[in-house]
Amino acid sequence: MPTTHTALTVPEVMAALRLSRFKVYDLIRSGELPSFRIGRARRIPADAVHAFMQHQIEEAA
Repeated sequence: MPTTHTALTVPEVMAALRLSRFKVYDLIRSGELPSFRIGRARRIPADAVHAFMQHQIEEAA
């Protein structure tokens, strides 16, 4: 995952988490992965992706 970007595109999140487009949008719809829109462009804060991963690790433990 690029560390220089503070906001990621859906395809970047898909690649970082190795998930399908449907699953990423499902996480966004459920509120598990916060996002925002600028016009028609959806962006996910990189910090939100890191927090999501940390939460998943903690739940698995």
